[in-house]
Amino acid sequence: MAEVVNIINPVLEVRKVSKDFAGVYALKDVDLAIYPGEVTAIIGENGAGKSTLMKVISGVYPDYSGHVLLNGDGVAFKNPKEAGEKGVVIIHQELNLIPHLSITENLFLGNEITNRLGLLDYPAMNKQAKKLLHRLHLDVHPSTPVNQLRVGQQQLVEIAKALLLDSQVLIMDEPTSAISDHEVELLFKIINELKTKGVAIVYISHKLNELFEIADRYSVLRDGKSMGSGMMKGTSHDQLIQLMVGRDLKDSFSKEDSSRSEEILKVENLNFRNPENKKDFLVSNVSFSLKKGEVLGICGLMGAGRTEVLEAVFGLHPKYVSGKIIIEGQTKKIKSVNDAIAAGIALVPEDRKVQGLILNMNVAKNTSLASLGNVSNYTFINKKQEAELSAHFVEKLRTKVSSGKQTVEQLSGGNQQKVVIAKWLATNPKILLLDEPTRGIDVGAKTEIYKLISELAAQSMGIIVVSSELPEILAIADNILVLSESKLTANLKRAEATEEIIMKAALQEKE
Repeated sequence: MAEVVNIINPVLEVRKVSKDFAGVYALKDVDLAIYPGEVTAIIGENGAGKSTLMKVISGVYPDYSGHVLLNGDGVAFKNPKEAGEKGVVIIHQELNLIPHLSITENLFLGNEITNRLGLLDYPAMNKQAKKLLHRLHLDVHPSTPVNQLRVGQQQLVEIAKALLLDSQVLIMDEPTSAISDHEVELLFKIINELKTKGVAIVYISHKLNELFEIADRYSVLRDGKSMGSGMMKGTSHDQLIQLMVGRDLKDSFSKEDSSRSEEILKVENLNFRNPENKKDFLVSNVSFSLKKGEVLGICGLMGAGRTEVLEAVFGLHPKYVSGKIIIEGQTKKIKSVNDAIAAGIALVPEDRKVQGLILNMNVAKNTSLASLGNVSNYTFINKKQEAELSAHFVEKLRTKVSSGKQTVEQLSGGNQQKVVIAKWLATNPKILLLDEPTRGIDVGAKTEIYKLISELAAQSMGIIVVSSELPEILAIADNILVLSESKLTANLKRAEATEEIIMKAALQEKE
């Protein structure tokens, strides 16, 4: 008797889908199959077409050629709401939350619960929101406005929003780019729960290690084209990278140790009071030093005070910050961003789209924003000097742009990050503060940024890097600070640091 084989049909299929922008193809004849109860990883470098494909599937881009099938039937969603009603839900890499609305209002936007009188039933919505936040271990009240949350917390709200909907297909575009290892573990548990319920997960991430942990299948895009697909089991890290980039590429990078001893920055007893609760400290009594040519890494769980240390040093919150900042032996009063720039400090912020760039402005204008005095004659900007400045950094950082006149919103995440870095390098800083510099960036662009950090350090610049990725910190940092609950709990040399030692320090408050 012949063995009966259960054939599982895909819940969603993409057949020969193409999408162009002003005649330039972002997708060309792409095929994809997504199966129920499985995680399919969509892999590719920045600009490979991953996010564009997801926006086609979820109705963000209704104008494309080719076919999308849901449960075997052709669909053509006109917008994300229509896709959501059919069970296709997307969590975007770019957060789609309304800043001044509460967490609850964001979660239920378009799906509000009303009472008998037709009024919004806030108690019922808050109750459901509280359960979702508890499930994600996000310890904030659902009535909290979203603009009071950190980027990582906002990402968890986006995930909660998707979980609220009864989805057949859940698309996650870089869901772990701004959350800690602990939150990643929680997310993976939720993904596994959803798989047991038959939900098909589409998962985009540049973190190949986590894809091997969570994904069942993979599909690789390169330059908008399908390069291959298959089961993750039995596939190697190097095979995927070769499909992604079409060449051998090692994403491992190790900076040479800094042997310099001349101190460029010393921070003593840095305190940052919580503006919302003056009895609470976001940074409490933190002291450290930075030498010329040194890369100092800062680690800790989300909310430990990593970003706040950089912002305090950069003069963003003078009313709430105290302590001593000494640069090249001289005490500096950093009471504003202008003071920080004048002292030779530059900050590449965590959220490049909100804090680092003006998206509808071009590359040249974004590059000159922090150094307008160098490209202006009295009150007028010298367009030629601005263009030359931009061209210099495009070449130096190997930024992929058509010209300095291209708007930054048209660039991939990695190239946008290079524009932010260029903006601050244009100020000719002595000290460069980098907050999550490789967040949402592919393997190739990461390696380029690591090399840039090493080159800048070799030129005697002092560099401080905040990162949620421990392998990254261990690869690029000479010394490592660990924060927990606003306090410094470890100051480690790279030679003595391991992921286990760092995590142990990150999970406990210093006595």
